[in-house]
Amino acid sequence: MLNIAAVTCCKNSYEGIMNKAELKKKLTPLQYLVTQENGTERPFKNDYWDDKRAGIYVDIVSGEPLFSSMDKFDSGTGWPSFVRPLINENIIAENDRSLFMSGTEVRSKKADSHLGHVFEDGPKPTGLRYCINSAALRFIPVEDLEKEGYGQFKKFFVKEDEKEPPAENKKIEPATFAAGCFWGVEVIFRKIDGVLATTVGYTGGHRKNPTYQLICTGQTGHAEAVQVKYDPNIVSYEKLLDYFWRLHDPTTLNRQGYDVGTQYRSAVFYHNERQKKAADKSKIDFDRSGVFPDKAVTEIVPATDFYEAEAYHQDYYSKNNRPICHILRDE
Repeated sequence: MLNIAAVTCCKNSYEGIMNKAELKKKLTPLQYLVTQENGTERPFKNDYWDDKRAGIYVDIVSGEPLFSSMDKFDSGTGWPSFVRPLINENIIAENDRSLFMSGTEVRSKKADSHLGHVFEDGPKPTGLRYCINSAALRFIPVEDLEKEGYGQFKKFFVKEDEKEPPAENKKIEPATFAAGCFWGVEVIFRKIDGVLATTVGYTGGHRKNPTYQLICTGQTGHAEAVQVKYDPNIVSYEKLLDYFWRLHDPTTLNRQGYDVGTQYRSAVFYHNERQKKAADKSKIDFDRSGVFPDKAVTEIVPATDFYEAEAYHQDYYSKNNRPICHILRDE
C-alpha cells in the first residue's frame, strides 16, 4: 500500500475554464496527448529528465505547483522523478491497471491533467518515485518565482549564507546535538526564542561528504544531528541543553523509538571548553533527576566536520504534513 492519500478524482478537470478546443490551441500535440489522453512521452527524449536547475514544476495547463527540484533525483528511467509532491493536496492518486502491472496514476487536482505514475521503489525517506512526464510540466526557475507569482516558494531555496544577516548587536554561537531522527529535533529547537537558524546534517563519523543513503547503512560513523545558531544574549547554552535532554530518551543506546543504529545515537558535540563543562554538568544533573531508571548513554565529544544534509531534509516538517517524531517532556 502506498503511503499517500489515494483520492477519487472529481473528473471536473480544467474544462470549466478552458475547453478541449482551447487546450488544443494552447498545448503542443505531445502536451495534449499526455495531459488529456493519458499518453506517455519517450524516455531520455524529454525536456526535464536531466534538468538540474533549481526551481519548481507546475501543471502545464493550470499552473498549480506540483514538484520541487529539491525533491528531484535521477532514477535512471529517463523521466523526471521526484520523492514527493511540493504540495500533497495538488496531487490526485488513482489505481491504474492499464499497465502490464498494477500502478498508481497521478493527476493534478485542479486541471485533472495526467502527470504520470508513482511507484514504491524510490529512495528514502519516502520510498516513493513519482515518475512524471515532462510534457505535463512547466519549469519555473528560482530567479523567476517572484515575477511568475510563486514567491512563497522562494524561501525554500535560500541557502543559509544568503539569508539576511543578523543585527550587529547579535552574537551568534553554534551548538550541535544528536537525538535520533533529525527532523523532529530540528522542529523543537527552531521554535526556541533566541535560536536564529537550524541545519540538519551528519557529524561525528569518518566518511567525508556522506549522503543519506550512506548514513542509513550505519557504516559511516556519523550521527544524524542538528546544528543550531543561537544568540546567547537571548537564550543560554544551558537552556538549549535542557531542551536536548527533554526531547528524547538519552538512556537508550543507539536507538530512539523504532529508529535503531549508531546514526540515531544521543550525543552533544561541544564547540568549546565552556560548552563541554556545561554539557558534563547537565548530564550529571539529568542522571540525578531520576526521570528514567537508567542513566544517560549520551556521548559528550568535540564537534568535528558537520556535513549539511540534502535539501529535502531541511525544515522537513514545515514542508510536509506529517506527525512529528519527537515530543518535548515537561520541565
